[in-house]
Amino acid sequence: MTHYKTAPEDVVPFGQKVAFGSGHLANQLFPAALGVFMIILVLALKMDPFLAGLLAAIPRLLDALTDPIMGYISDNTRSKWGRRKPYIFLGAVITGVTFMAMWQLYPENSMWYNFFFFLSLSVIFYIGYTIFATPLIGLGYEMSPDYHERTRLMAVSQWMGQIAWMIAPWFWVIIYDQSLYDTAPEGARNLSVWVGGLCMVLGIMPAIFCKELVLPELKGPSRLSRKELAANTKEFIVGIKQTITCKPFLRLCGATFLVFNGFQTIAQFAFFIIIFYLFNGDTVAAGHWPAWFGTVSAMATAFLVIPIITFISTKIGKRRAFIVSTSISLVGYGLKWWGFSPANPFLMFLPVPLISFGIGGLFTLMMSMTADVCDLDELNNGTRREGTFGAVYWWMVKLGTAFALLTSGAVLNLVGFDKDATVQTVETLTNLRLADIIIPIVTGITAIIIIWNYQVTEEKAHEIREALIARRGKVSHES
Repeated sequence: MTHYKTAPEDVVPFGQKVAFGSGHLANQLFPAALGVFMIILVLALKMDPFLAGLLAAIPRLLDALTDPIMGYISDNTRSKWGRRKPYIFLGAVITGVTFMAMWQLYPENSMWYNFFFFLSLSVIFYIGYTIFATPLIGLGYEMSPDYHERTRLMAVSQWMGQIAWMIAPWFWVIIYDQSLYDTAPEGARNLSVWVGGLCMVLGIMPAIFCKELVLPELKGPSRLSRKELAANTKEFIVGIKQTITCKPFLRLCGATFLVFNGFQTIAQFAFFIIIFYLFNGDTVAAGHWPAWFGTVSAMATAFLVIPIITFISTKIGKRRAFIVSTSISLVGYGLKWWGFSPANPFLMFLPVPLISFGIGGLFTLMMSMTADVCDLDELNNGTRREGTFGAVYWWMVKLGTAFALLTSGAVLNLVGFDKDATVQTVETLTNLRLADIIIPIVTGITAIIIIWNYQVTEEKAHEIREALIARRGKVSHES
């Protein structure tokens, strides 16, 4: 395998990497916090579970529909502040403020008042989230043209993003701490202000400190115009078609869908296995074990997996690094059978470092590989569309998350899980543990098969870059 040394001008300065990573910390902290806060709707505010489900589903559907549109808008915006950074700044402010506001809920209000209050603000929140997150992803794809520097940049962003998953499990503990708050809704109202404010500050960091790609075609007039709505719409449709028919990109999407949603499908199973298998349904005895399981998993991803995978990818390439990373995670999933032991709860942490290679390697490598595909797309179609690629990729992830949540519930029903029982049957727990192992192993193996013939290697990426330089010159970056 041919290796190419990163040129000094292609290195993203450390400060910009941290700023970009700060944006990703906000990008991860919002959904991580929402996963905890949403439980308050049912348990503390006594909202009908079906209505709470609608509150989770309706805004996310809107979010998924607006992502590709925002990607197109970001790709084609021309302003003195850039095509990504104005939206990142605006979106960070909208999401931060609305996150604070949407959780100002009181049990004294009627259920329908709280429902419509939360729904209206959450729609605004998710619109702001799209405005923020889609250009942020596109910005990351264009910050360096170098094959390996892209991986190092994504490693920093994913490392910082894992901080969200280290701390989010403890939001539940804080909200229900009676030494801090009299009631859980009071805890949610107060904590949401801190979380929303922190995310807003973190979210605007990339808009202030990161530099955007500058090409001759990006210095011209904006392609967006109300007078050219028909032409813009046609160009948007053509761009989406070119994106979803790019074969290397489809392999990345397919592999991500399988690995991530295999993980997502079983994510809540660990909670049930800890409560009902390790502690026989005794939630008091289970205590903070579920929170620690989530935190240790995130720590293993940040401090062990991401550095190792980043190093390995520079030696054997991104495709092989993904295969190695996913294969290691399969071993970890298999070890769960022995790791979850009622005789010694500490053994639950035994397979965690190996399992963490799945998600830790996935997004570090896939986001870097998508940046390489954006170069291939420019070579084939003559334009830069990082925002569109990022939007389609994450639309697929969000669609897969909804599918995984649906599958997760179906699996719980199939194994005979009784939500009203304090103790589950031996057969139910055995089947649940088997599903917890088999599902991610099957999806992981299938993902490896899909990515096996991925052809944008380091050498191929270098050839694409040289062809682009010959066509339009080297890229530069400016604030």
